[in-house]
Amino acid sequence: MKYLMGAVAVSLLTACSQNVETEREANTQSMSYPETRKGDVVDTYFGTEVADPYRWLEDDRSEETENWVKAQNEVTFAHLESIPYRETIEKRLTELWNYEKISAPFKEGDYTYFYKNDGLQNQYVVYRQKGDEEPEVFLDPNTFSEDGTTSLAQLTFSDDGSLAAYSISEGGSDWRKIIVIDAETKEQLEDPLVDIKFSGISWVGNEGFYYSSYDKPEGSELSAKTDQHKLYYHELGTDQSDDKLVFGGTDAEKHRYVGGSVTDDDRYLLISAANSTSGNKLFLKDLTDEDSELVTVLDHTDSDTRVLDNDGSKLYLVTNLDAPNQRVVTVDASNPTPENWENFIPETENVLSVSTGAGYIFAEYMVDAVAQVKQYAYNGDMVREVQLPGVGSIGGFSGKKEADELYYTFTNYSTPSTIYKFDPDQGGSEVYAESGADFDSANYESKQVFYTSKDGTEVPMIITYKKGTELDGSNPTILYGYGGFNISLTPSFSIANAAWLEMGGVYAVANLRGGGEYGKDWHKAGTKLQKQNVFDDFIAAAEYLIDEKYTSSEQLAVRGGSNGGLLVGAVMTQRPELFAVALPAVGVLDMLRYHTFTAGAGWAYDYGTANDSEEMFEYLLGYSPVHNVEEGVAYPATLITTGDHDDRVVPAHSFKFAAELQDKAGGENPQLIRIETNAGHGAGTPVSKTIEQYSDIFGFTLYHMGFEQLPE
Repeated sequence: MKYLMGAVAVSLLTACSQNVETEREANTQSMSYPETRKGDVVDTYFGTEVADPYRWLEDDRSEETENWVKAQNEVTFAHLESIPYRETIEKRLTELWNYEKISAPFKEGDYTYFYKNDGLQNQYVVYRQKGDEEPEVFLDPNTFSEDGTTSLAQLTFSDDGSLAAYSISEGGSDWRKIIVIDAETKEQLEDPLVDIKFSGISWVGNEGFYYSSYDKPEGSELSAKTDQHKLYYHELGTDQSDDKLVFGGTDAEKHRYVGGSVTDDDRYLLISAANSTSGNKLFLKDLTDEDSELVTVLDHTDSDTRVLDNDGSKLYLVTNLDAPNQRVVTVDASNPTPENWENFIPETENVLSVSTGAGYIFAEYMVDAVAQVKQYAYNGDMVREVQLPGVGSIGGFSGKKEADELYYTFTNYSTPSTIYKFDPDQGGSEVYAESGADFDSANYESKQVFYTSKDGTEVPMIITYKKGTELDGSNPTILYGYGGFNISLTPSFSIANAAWLEMGGVYAVANLRGGGEYGKDWHKAGTKLQKQNVFDDFIAAAEYLIDEKYTSSEQLAVRGGSNGGLLVGAVMTQRPELFAVALPAVGVLDMLRYHTFTAGAGWAYDYGTANDSEEMFEYLLGYSPVHNVEEGVAYPATLITTGDHDDRVVPAHSFKFAAELQDKAGGENPQLIRIETNAGHGAGTPVSKTIEQYSDIFGFTLYHMGFEQLPE
């Protein structure tokens, strides 16, 4: 190992190291976990009894659960605060974070708007500028609450930009409020709309907008099941109780996720309806005719299909129906069912995502998780392949049809995000805003490798590290993964990961099955009865990093959040000896009951449920992290992280997993849970809290890899 030695004599360093090692052992051995009461709840699945002794921790409103959370945090933070270099990490993270960050601009009415953070502001501020006048603050979410935990979730403008509606999230909750203002005066025009969840805001002219929500559940709003989403129309100046129910109110229209959007010309209302996170029905209504009927575009959920744009009655749809890697098709709105679809951009071997702007269509292809972009005219002609600044990820190439310039961002794991201005007619790009991050990308490199999983499947992984790093098996390494819900992990810069790289850390991201990197087939290969493929891919990634001497089991941590938290929970219980540290964040960890909370039943496309069949129950029981903690096993040093207001993946998952580990784990490694209060699944988390979280995570990780001082 390499340490920050300065001019310290070797003998003094040795003595210091022995003292710190002794201190670490004392901290771990003397750690006393809070007592967690065991209940006598037993469920029976297909004749098999399964004990659930910590069922009481699911009650997020009980005093007993509240006291348990406080007691766990006391133990966890006492340990974290004892780590000698935790404050040094926090100081460096604060320095790295403290630079001005801005978004690409966008035009609404007479103003150009953009988001900006001066450096350490908890939330980004929305500014606007008219012509050459000085920019002014339009919305400052930092004023929404004293502690910075109320965030701006969404901001949309009416067609002419004179009105704006924005939603806020309080304490990280998915339940939102919508506030309508006069965009010129910033004056609030009516009472906020409340109890909005999983919703867009789609305007029709200046008269009103569509939004979606559930009936407020009985019991806890943070954990009670929600499964009938409804689409409403709100007319400005009327009470929310008078809002028109548009779709989702009948048994025939009952779906778990319903969304409504209006085409740019206000001609069509498009309604998507789904019961899981994959696959949707699609309907449209002609808004120019009050008496028009709802027209069915797709009456099944065998595909993910959306309307990209329209030109009069000609619709452009993006779909993976009969095209796992996606394609663009056209059809007339008068007869829009699939038998009438015509290919516009056919499917290729690479996964397609599509955007529009400045009167063009932009096709982004993902080639081994790296972006390529092609520009098309609306008549189907390919205009050009856009020359990107390098190998990495892009975001943008979207805007209004009348725009004469577009913007996109470019980034990868070692390159801070840079905003480029793009000329859609000439095809040239120029830098609009460079990152001010205090990070020299030239000192780091990213390498894409392909490794072989258990069943012979080739899986890509990108490994980022400081140039000159010796592959001697001693490098502290974080292996990150997700592997689910058709989500692709493409290269992107993270301020937090920059700090990790600066400290000599290796950062590896594996593109596991279950994700979307190679289309629908890649996704399906990591779902339901094939979910073990995801865990095998992750384990094989860890073995590759060890075999190739990037690291060793003693210096390897695994990290993932949400579905990635499940990933970490599964691999640490299946192969505990492979990792030094496990970092499951806001994880789905009780696979027998996940579908009983909030909108969890919508994840069944990926997971299946314990009620589906005996085979599915046994499969889930076989890997469910909560149910696979074994007595006396030495698990990695584990820091579970969650938020007490997480109503996406309820914190009971993490609570129960922590209780099982603390009760059963053998060895000396700590099994701790860090519970952020007044926080949710992650979106809108204040910068101050984010810095504290990463300081704790990195400090814990290095400390339990055996580092007496920060590596360099």
